[in-house]
Amino acid sequence: MAAEIVNPRSDSSTTDAGQGSEEPFDPAFALHRGGKMAVQATVPVRDKDDLSLAYTPGVAKVCTAIAEQPELVNDYTWKSNVVAVVTDGTAVLGLGDIGPEASLPVMEGKAILFKQFGGVDAVPLALDCTDVDEIIETVVRLAPSFGGVNLEDISAPRCFEIERRLQERLDIPVFHDDQHGTAIVTLAALRNAARLTGRELGELRAVISGAGAAGVAIAKFLLAAGLGDVAVADRKGVVSRDRDDLTDVKRELAEITNKAGLSGSLESALAGADVFIGVSGGTVAEAAVASMAPGAFVFAMANPEPEVHPDIAHKYASVVATGRSDYPNQINNVLAFPGIFAGALQVRASRITEGMKIAAATALADVVGEDLRADYVIPSPFDERVAPAVSAAVAAAARAEGVARR
Repeated sequence: MAAEIVNPRSDSSTTDAGQGSEEPFDPAFALHRGGKMAVQATVPVRDKDDLSLAYTPGVAKVCTAIAEQPELVNDYTWKSNVVAVVTDGTAVLGLGDIGPEASLPVMEGKAILFKQFGGVDAVPLALDCTDVDEIIETVVRLAPSFGGVNLEDISAPRCFEIERRLQERLDIPVFHDDQHGTAIVTLAALRNAARLTGRELGELRAVISGAGAAGVAIAKFLLAAGLGDVAVADRKGVVSRDRDDLTDVKRELAEITNKAGLSGSLESALAGADVFIGVSGGTVAEAAVASMAPGAFVFAMANPEPEVHPDIAHKYASVVATGRSDYPNQINNVLAFPGIFAGALQVRASRITEGMKIAAATALADVVGEDLRADYVIPSPFDERVAPAVSAAVAAAARAEGVARR
């Protein structure tokens, strides 16, 4: 079985669901009508002989073999190439807590991106529960059907505990893309920006706007990759040890970040900083951007409105990236997660390690190669070299770290 991209139904009129009869036709509704996925068989069932092999009695032989040797499930079912895309609908895009049903268009979209860019089948699972224990127990019970779990659009700080506990209980890759996918692509772009300007990661001081899932993961990942220093700011200012209002996650973050001992506002932290990374929304004043170090990098990734408009960023920064597809250097998770899961599933990895993530970021950065320039520090999602490069690097790293099973 496989997920496929389905064309919009041809019976759409000039208006569609969610629109008044006098409103103009919206192609977004037309594209989504009937959903974006279908199930497609990979074997024919044309006659009684086909039926006897695909189903009873032939299927019983395969079931018996798997019962005797459970690892055969990876060879004789789709398990080894299918990922569960799991959400509770509490942090969907920039829309927030909109519930499981309203999250389904996004989860379907994620699933077809897995197939389109990584050749990996994926099934959207929108859960009607938000309790951490309930989500974990539900996913654990569903896990025998899947080769991996991609957690999606689950609000912080719950997402950290859910991922950690699922990783402890399951022997298949569990990956929260909002955290790690964003971090991997950010690191790849930052490495190339540093290479372009003749600097090393260890020389750079970064400021991250946003202490949610993405901000926390990016900070930890960049430090693990050798970044000089990073300060993270939430709505109340820089996360620092002297604050008494921090959650457990932010307290842990304060222990490993902000070596400079900064406090106060995001804007004050930007003075002299080499890198701005925005994953929070909001707006950063032009004066704060102007106060950054010469040749700074501005990665303003909020959608649809970047924290710093590219026109303003270009006045002061040597490299500018956004989360939007209509500007150069789009920091897009689709550059990471399809190849990461493809590589992990290829070697039947038991988990996705930090080394596998670093390998993915390195491979992604290397795709740019000698074509590196200020408006090309990260490849396009449609560059056909991306997923194979990331997949191969992840598979090799899994074998090197001893988590591969083939």
